[in-house]
Amino acid sequence: ISLKEGEGSFLEQARRIRRYGAGVVVMAFDEQGQADTVERKVEICGRAYDLLVGDGWQPEDIVFDPNVLAVATGIEEHSGFAKAFIEALPLLKERCPGSRTSGGISNLSFSFRGNDAVREAMHSAFLYDAIEAGLDMGIVNAGQLVVYEDIPPELLERVDDVLLDRRPDATDRLVSYAETVKGGATRRELDLSWREAPVGKRLEHALVHGVVDFIEADTEEARASAERPLDVIEGPLMDGMKVVGDLFGSGRMFLPQVVKSARAMKRAVAYLEPYMEAEKARTGTNGPRNRAQGKIVLATVKGDVHDIGKNIVGVVLGCNNYEVIDLGVMVPGDRILDTAVAEGADAVGLSGLITPSLDEMVHVAKEMDRRGLELPLLIGGATTSRQHTAVRIAPAYGRPTVHVLDASRVVGVVSDLLDPVRSKQLDEANRQEQDRLREAYAEKERRPLLPLAAARANGEQLEFADLATPAFAGVRVVEPELAELRELIDWQFFFHAWELKGKLPAILDQPAARELYDDATAQLDELVRDGSLQARGVFGFWAASRDGDDVVLETGLRFPMLRQQAAWGDSRPNRSLADYVAPGSSNDQRDHLGAFAVAIHGADELAARYEADHDDYRSIMVKALGDRLAEAFAEFLHLEARRAWYEPGAAPTSEELVAERYRGIRPAFGYPACPDHSEKRRLFDLLGAEEAGLGLTESYAMTPASAVSGLYFGHPGSRYFAVGRVGRDQVEDYAGRKGVEVEEAERWLRPNLAYEPEGR
Repeated sequence: ISLKEGEGSFLEQARRIRRYGAGVVVMAFDEQGQADTVERKVEICGRAYDLLVGDGWQPEDIVFDPNVLAVATGIEEHSGFAKAFIEALPLLKERCPGSRTSGGISNLSFSFRGNDAVREAMHSAFLYDAIEAGLDMGIVNAGQLVVYEDIPPELLERVDDVLLDRRPDATDRLVSYAETVKGGATRRELDLSWREAPVGKRLEHALVHGVVDFIEADTEEARASAERPLDVIEGPLMDGMKVVGDLFGSGRMFLPQVVKSARAMKRAVAYLEPYMEAEKARTGTNGPRNRAQGKIVLATVKGDVHDIGKNIVGVVLGCNNYEVIDLGVMVPGDRILDTAVAEGADAVGLSGLITPSLDEMVHVAKEMDRRGLELPLLIGGATTSRQHTAVRIAPAYGRPTVHVLDASRVVGVVSDLLDPVRSKQLDEANRQEQDRLREAYAEKERRPLLPLAAARANGEQLEFADLATPAFAGVRVVEPELAELRELIDWQFFFHAWELKGKLPAILDQPAARELYDDATAQLDELVRDGSLQARGVFGFWAASRDGDDVVLETGLRFPMLRQQAAWGDSRPNRSLADYVAPGSSNDQRDHLGAFAVAIHGADELAARYEADHDDYRSIMVKALGDRLAEAFAEFLHLEARRAWYEPGAAPTSEELVAERYRGIRPAFGYPACPDHSEKRRLFDLLGAEEAGLGLTESYAMTPASAVSGLYFGHPGSRYFAVGRVGRDQVEDYAGRKGVEVEEAERWLRPNLAYEPEGR
């Protein structure tokens, strides 16, 4: 929003935004137009700040965009636009304390559209100066930012002349240079000129670019000229990793590149370890070693086997000179805390993927409070959220409890938490934010629910004519080749695991994403060739019917289902998965239910071998590919099931499969339509999944970690949905149908409860 239409309209729009619970971005416009000078930028933003704060806004919810405008346009008045933006930033921080700043970076280089080499250099150089001046965020294609240090010196000089308005002929000089570097976006090319640099610079280059080809030879050369092996670590290797940390922290380096840097560092340290051990045996010491910035204990909590995100966080922290004690997966709370105390840790980080892990995190937080620990607690993982951390975990522990969204934020959070001054500021801001989230949650909880009887009366009404009969009944084992499954991989989620943003196929125009994709396909080629991973699973069909909100198999086995209880206030039904199964026989036909469980075996073992070889990059790569192959296996088997049941001639394209443009659904227990993870026990017993090599932990996480299971519903009207909040009446009814105590049902449905259980 902006002041373009006056203060009344500005405040009206701001209040509407606040009602939605959002922050606000304020453009530096007023009734006279956009701000193009330092003075106008500060004046307009300051005026907007006073209006918003006076109207009850928190400063941290305000983001100012002081207008990044195009330079090198040939118009003399435009020559100072970039410089004005940069110079305004610290003044805005002073005038509008607590607020943030942003800008549309690509506007800057509009005059050079079509010349990506110059545009990328302009964006990187501008961000370098703007971040130093206080820029908090920017809108830019991050995948096409050249590393600042890699900009050719002559180009950088001419770009800086334009950005900082250092000479009157700056535009002409950059235009002339641009004629010599016309071309597309940055592409990785083999350039060994860096091998001519001194060994310290070669090691720095290898770390920044993740090159391991020469790492041992260069490490040996550095060791031969050093007084002690440890000097190589404390000198050129740590210098190089500091560059990596700075580049990643400023957004000029991306997660896959950081993990490659860690691989190079670990290889170098592993090479030096025998020499350090020999020195220790000879002298009794390795000599003094600089202390790490802090010591962090990381663990995936008890009952959970997923660790890709945790491993990435550990690598990023290690690259920034933090000592990381990674306890692995399925770690009991007592072991986590005993280790933290014994090691003198500075913080504890908990990770988890499945929803029962959320309760385990609450348990660990309570135990930390009971023991009187004063360590900051970091929370992360796919099912965690800022709101859950605020509502459930933070109240259980009196010390700072911070939700960390992803690896790109963890270094900043940990750095602030371990700084005596900044930790108090972060804790205060975090507690205020968590208070706000708890208030928002309480407001949401006040929304009315329908009584269970009314929700059932408003269930989805479907016709069940011409019920198809599957080609077989019972269970079959399936073992497809990886070569078949790789064609069905949904790469979007693979890039998401590596924190690369964008949609296919456009994301492959980003050099970082293209390099990651090339590495992944090369790894897949190797996996297919050597057979180190195996796909194995089971699926089957059973005659079934609906009984109330239960799906009942002809064997007598029941799957109790939950029903939406939201009071929509419109024509939407209150859905249950049971609605998609016919209530009984019709013309001697019976409906059916399918079920499946699939896994990729061998990924954890192969990843462990790579990790033992100090190759975090390939270790994480194998696990990420294992997850994608498991999802591809589930998609492959669902197609086979549809062909065997009601679509014998189905031949969808891979794009249609990824987009799920087909009849039928395959909901998984623990997900929104059937959120009770414990029902996997019933599913596994039905399928005999253990005999196919799958297992369940005490929290019903599947093993191996790259596994998918669920039910098949074939009705044309079946669709995915979220059960959402459920009332006490439904939980009591569900517990009775499931044959467990209400407290047991509440435990597994905790994230869905619309009430606070007694005694909690």
